[in-house]
Amino acid sequence: MSLNKLTEKDFAVLRAPFESRRQSPHSFGSIFILSIFLQSLMFFLAYVVVADKSNYPLQKEMFTIHLIITVIIILISIVYAIPAVYMKKQKSQYVISVIISQNLFGAFPYVFTLFIAGRSNSTENSLMIMTLVTFVIGLFIFVFTCVRFYNLLQKGNYRKDSRKDKLRGRFETQSYLPFAIIGGVGIVYIIQYIARNFYFLQLDLILIAIICLTIFYTMLFVLPEQLVILYCKYRFDSFNYDEDGNLKPMGMDRKERRNEESSRSY
Repeated sequence: MSLNKLTEKDFAVLRAPFESRRQSPHSFGSIFILSIFLQSLMFFLAYVVVADKSNYPLQKEMFTIHLIITVIIILISIVYAIPAVYMKKQKSQYVISVIISQNLFGAFPYVFTLFIAGRSNSTENSLMIMTLVTFVIGLFIFVFTCVRFYNLLQKGNYRKDSRKDKLRGRFETQSYLPFAIIGGVGIVYIIQYIARNFYFLQLDLILIAIICLTIFYTMLFVLPEQLVILYCKYRFDSFNYDEDGNLKPMGMDRKERRNEESSRSY
């Protein structure tokens, strides 16, 4: 699969978060500051509160690795929350935003699920099998979502004034069905696992485990779109803002090239 064959118009609908300024550099700067506290809180809840009394294997290794990663993310977040930095490094800032969102709403909920599972009377082998199954299902969701997203782009469903643009919700409902089924398999698996091993756990912990796994799958479903938008920010200037904080217009790259060519001809 190659996105290089597609034109700027094929990605036009993906500019919506930038047009609304929900994903402007300034908005990300504020979100990055908030994420510092949220990631610190999630780390404490995962590795201190939820991990308590959990017999999930490799907890110490996971704690060390995830702590290092989270601290690095937080330090970089502080740097990219500075206006003088993020206006010049918009593409890098978006990379950091993807990493933060996937760590905060993907990695941590999955860790929650694993540690809650470790509070059952399951063996280490059983817990590792559960981890492998749920992770492989997540991998399938990611791969199939990538294929689906590429096919929609090829069909022109992300062009301005396309059916995708006007009736996005309707199309999403129809095209999400196969992936909802795949994710549903993972949820059903975890429910069956809980039914066999979690009979002595509180109901609220069981519900938290199911909700966290659902959030993890949802973030894997969102990841391909985040990566495509990141690709667009590197390929098209129209996905970035100028020095005054205004979103650059579409087609500007081509106009600039034509101006350069005409100036050379003179």
